[in-house]
Amino acid sequence: MNVLITGGAGFIGSHLAERCLAEGWRVAILDDLSTGAFENIAHLKTKPAFSYRIDSVFNEPVVAEMVDSADMVFHLAAAVGVKQIVNNLVSAIRTNVDGAEVVLRYAAKKGKPVMLASTSEVYGKSTRLPFREEDDVVLGSTKIGRWSYAVSKALDECLGLAYWSEQSLPVTVLRFFNTVGPRQTGRYGMVLPTFVRQALRGEPLTIHETGEQRRCFSYVGDVVEALVRLAQTPAAVGEIVNIGNDQEVTINELAALVREITGSPSRVEHVSYDQAYGPGFEDMERRVPCLEKLESLVHYRPATPLDTIVRRVVDYEWVRQMPKQALAVAV
Repeated sequence: MNVLITGGAGFIGSHLAERCLAEGWRVAILDDLSTGAFENIAHLKTKPAFSYRIDSVFNEPVVAEMVDSADMVFHLAAAVGVKQIVNNLVSAIRTNVDGAEVVLRYAAKKGKPVMLASTSEVYGKSTRLPFREEDDVVLGSTKIGRWSYAVSKALDECLGLAYWSEQSLPVTVLRFFNTVGPRQTGRYGMVLPTFVRQALRGEPLTIHETGEQRRCFSYVGDVVEALVRLAQTPAAVGEIVNIGNDQEVTINELAALVREITGSPSRVEHVSYDQAYGPGFEDMERRVPCLEKLESLVHYRPATPLDTIVRRVVDYEWVRQMPKQALAVAV
């Protein structure tokens, strides 16, 4: 099978490319490197089944050509990270909504199946746990920019499912919960790589508000395994599917685990949301997925323990941060 991965040089996209190649598929990547990085896919360049193009999903002739050559599209290209979105609202909304529309439109012309990336953010401020795919969404005021991402991704879902219902385009909506692992950058506010880098440098671990917010972290390798299985499951077409781990941890507990595994002397420093993101920022206290639909469709769920995930991220970041001279000695 020939697959196209938009946003394929990003964190999840690059791991998905590896997993698809392991499946024996040919993989083409389209990425403008706005949030992805070429280093994420550099090791794949020599593989004959792999190709890439540095360009945008807004370049319609390129999208049309690459969709034509694919048997399936994984649309992962999107604005990512709370910090990135809050600071660039217009760009984030346009990237998410207009970018998805371009990909879906050209996929519909040729009937190419689309695996459409979405997010747990669409559940918004709901307190009905665990989150089920058919639950109502509860979003905050449109005057609070933090909800722009959730609204834009919810619109992506509506658009993708409209193509399915009106034009029979095979679309599966993928609602990612906090996915973590090697190659994830902390540049846009992602908590685990930020903690690990701060700990390895002996800097304070910055926690927003009380740190008692609870999250469920899933390993990127588990997530892309679920994606590859869903891509081969006809019953997943037309469905919204939660993808994540359902084991909760507080942000304070995550920070303590990072300090323990790294052996870092870093202290913990609490900062307000206003300090981190500006006045009026809102967040949710808990975010837990129901995984019943995922399990029923592919008989699989992400289950890598959090301490294992943290150790893998620490190992990856340790090598990245280590001076080249010291690394040469260590090797």
